[in-house]
Amino acid sequence: MKTQGIHHVAYRCINAKKTMVFYRDLLNMEFMLAIAEDNVPSTGDPDPYMHIFMDSGRGNVLAFFEIPNSPDMGRDENTPAWVQHIAFQVNSIDDLLEAKDSLEAAGIDVLGPTNHTIFKSIYFFDPNGHRIELAANTGKPGMLDELKRVAPAMLDEWDKTKKAPQHAAWLHSGEDFPGSES
Repeated sequence: MKTQGIHHVAYRCINAKKTMVFYRDLLNMEFMLAIAEDNVPSTGDPDPYMHIFMDSGRGNVLAFFEIPNSPDMGRDENTPAWVQHIAFQVNSIDDLLEAKDSLEAAGIDVLGPTNHTIFKSIYFFDPNGHRIELAANTGKPGMLDELKRVAPAMLDEWDKTKKAPQHAAWLHSGEDFPGSES
């Protein structure tokens, strides 16, 4: 068996309608469908929910559950807020900057753009407190191949030391990519 891709990713939301409007109006995602039940199909538990699905592009689906009979939504307080996030690709730096302007005009606090060498990104939170990243690819030829090449060694070193390996330090150091011609 080999997976064929992500069917959908589901998160909890505080209000399904407000969540749909945010993603539709600010991130231009199509509202695909809604499913609502009084009982959970997989468990049979009596727990009413609204499940909405948004088209995030290229056949990728982002879904949300509003579950009003559960305790208030929270987050893992032992994990920094920047760790758990949803990242979406945009076509260009111009699109990234246009999105930043649009989000800020709507009153959303936006961080960035942040330069990760292989892409630049902006960060903000949706109405549910989920951190969102928009990223525009900026990598040069050979960069992804080099990152793939050093990934096993980096992971092995990390597993032993829990310190950042330096195999790809060029990503955030400002140094030239070792594979580029000077």
